[in-house]
Amino acid sequence: MNDNPTPPRLSLRWQDSLFIYLSPPSLRMLALGFSAGLPLLLVLGTLSFRLREAGIDRATIGFLSWVGLAYGFKWVWAPLVDRLSIPVLTPLLGRRRSWLLLAQVAIVVGLLGMAAANPQDALSPLVGFALLVAFGSATQDIALDAFRIESASARLQAVLAASYQTGYRLAMIWAGAGVFWIAAKAEVGGLPAGTYQDGAWAWAYTVMAISMAVGMATVLFSKEPAAVDLPPAHNLRQWLQVAVLAPFAEFIRRYRWHAVLLLALIGTYRISDIVMGIMANPFYVDMGYSKEEVATVTKLYGVVMTLVGAFVGGVMVLRFGVMRVLMWGAVMSAATNLLFAWLAGHGHDVVALIAVVSADNLSSGIASAAFIAYLSSLTNVQYSATQYALFSSLMLLLPKFLAGFSGVAVDAGGYASFFVGTALLGVPVLLLVWLASRFHALNE
Repeated sequence: MNDNPTPPRLSLRWQDSLFIYLSPPSLRMLALGFSAGLPLLLVLGTLSFRLREAGIDRATIGFLSWVGLAYGFKWVWAPLVDRLSIPVLTPLLGRRRSWLLLAQVAIVVGLLGMAAANPQDALSPLVGFALLVAFGSATQDIALDAFRIESASARLQAVLAASYQTGYRLAMIWAGAGVFWIAAKAEVGGLPAGTYQDGAWAWAYTVMAISMAVGMATVLFSKEPAAVDLPPAHNLRQWLQVAVLAPFAEFIRRYRWHAVLLLALIGTYRISDIVMGIMANPFYVDMGYSKEEVATVTKLYGVVMTLVGAFVGGVMVLRFGVMRVLMWGAVMSAATNLLFAWLAGHGHDVVALIAVVSADNLSSGIASAAFIAYLSSLTNVQYSATQYALFSSLMLLLPKFLAGFSGVAVDAGGYASFFVGTALLGVPVLLLVWLASRFHALNE
């Protein structure tokens, strides 16, 4: 599929770079990014606020963040998404769009289940539906990453990544600030401040489920990317070989021993942000910030700054190259965690919170745009879904596992020490980016 109006030789003038964001592939990725970003906070960040308000202890909240490990193991079923046809849907929509739609239906069912489950009565049903949302969301990511990679040339992947991030962050405003505002407005008056009201959260999660219609409509009205020829598989053994083993073997064969370096970088690049992020909302609750303050500051100011960072990061990659921006993003992501350590000792201060969250999210947006472009550049289009799922899964596995112990770490040393520790986790990443830069420079 090639409906991109950009000429083959892309000008590096700023106005030309910015105009690319209005191309059809970029606008589609904006809407699909919204669909991808909506579930994440609802099973992680927003859910941690809901659980803390319901009286669930920090250690339990930390361990429940392992629901997010579904994103870290999506490479296991990525070969199915790459090759398996879905009866009825695939003949009608094509391979990528049929998987996207099926995953979105699973997300809607899971969100409605989370709306109906009260954590104060029993955590198990809520966790079960959260797992369904996470599984559906991870499957949507697999199909969407392949859809993005196959829809445009490698030259435009940074732009599509920025558009994807923009839609993703807009969804995070809605799934963060929006869900807090909806829950706050739905609360019954006359109760003591801080009283947990499950009915308000149930209505908020129901609205989030309805919001998935944005992504579903985009899938139905989009064009299927041009089919990529895949090696044939006539039996189970051949299928396992070409669908499961070949994508991984191809990556190792292409980069040889340098594959270890690249996989180490992928597995640790976002470690500071991810480990810190699980305790962010419990931190806001314990610091006495209200739903409205958290919604306005962290889910509005912060996400707007992430959007700015995503756009700036996409254009910076076009102008300066992905590795240089990758290094800048790694430095800023680790450094901004120190601001949260300062805030922990500063106390309840909305202005200070705005400054800290804005700086943190600006750096996160730049780093994310560069990192997605980098991951895309490592894939072979023959195995785009499986290889990208492997990379993005590795990005989450170690950080998500460590994040499960974040509540225990806060209980043991306090928030300030925890935030300093997450900043230090990012220091080895700088060395890995430098080594990877040297490798890519030598092979250009």
